Amino acid sequence: MNYRHAFHAGNHADVLKHVALLALCDALTAKPAPVFALDTHAGRGLYALDSNSAQRTGEADDGIGRLVAEAPADPLIGRYLQAVRACRHEHGKHAYPGSPWLLAHALREQDRIAACELHPEEAAQLATNFSREPRMAVHARDGYAAMKAMLPPRIGETRYTRGLVLIDPPFEAQLEEFDKAIGALRDALARWPQGCYALWYPIKLRRSLQPFYRRAAAMPAKSALIAELLVRPDDSPLHMNGSGLLILNAPFQLDARLAPALKALAQTLGERQASARVEWIMAPP
Repeated sequence: MNYRHAFHAGNHADVLKHVALLALCDALTAKPAPVFALDTHAGRGLYALDSNSAQRTGEADDGIGRLVAEAPADPLIGRYLQAVRACRHEHGKHAYPGSPWLLAHALREQDRIAACELHPEEAAQLATNFSREPRMAVHARDGYAAMKAMLPPRIGETRYTRGLVLIDPPFEAQLEEFDKAIGALRDALARWPQGCYALWYPIKLRRSLQPFYRRAAAMPAKSALIAELLVRPDDSPLHMNGSGLLILNAPFQLDARLAPALKALAQTLGERQASARVEWIMAPP
């Protein structure tokens, strides 16, 4: 696997994913029971947007850079920007938080995090970045295999009935990755049916995702929510025109909170004909 997220950190896909991730964390921590979070493709967890990798693509300029400059008045976006500011206060003005950092920022002392990364160099940097975070266990291993090994979650004497699994694969082989992710989700739901699952996916041509939507709607979950942000029309298979999250067993009213946030992101980050969609493909009971 050659993918390195440092080239893409802070882009429009990260903005979508991380706005939604914090909303999920806040919903889960609204109740006192402890929460377990599994980040299956964690990367290094912390990025420098002035690095050669980030500067080579410049993707953050049209993502977090533009969002910081315009700061839309939406509570979920405000929550996200607050987390980015906290990260930069701690790590410098060019820092950008990956999902492990955001999980550590949003979850509580009684909660636990497992962060998995298969790429050896990225896994080593992830372990270094969070060596002083006692709530987080870093695993240099395949994230899909970790879902089988770690679910249902139990640490010591604590069994976790509530929690989140974030699946953020590189999609280097897109159709094959969808097959892997759907299979892993189906198996995980059998092991831990009450967990909340969020799968990130890229969008080039939305119509090509129809088989994925059908399979997602047939998952053995209580509900399935799609949250998508397109920063340009999905009329070219050569570019990532947007991205989405499939959220299984979404917390109550998450759709109502996400919809205005994604609309504001489309207006701020998008080109002409940008769009957002928050839709149940399997409505909750």
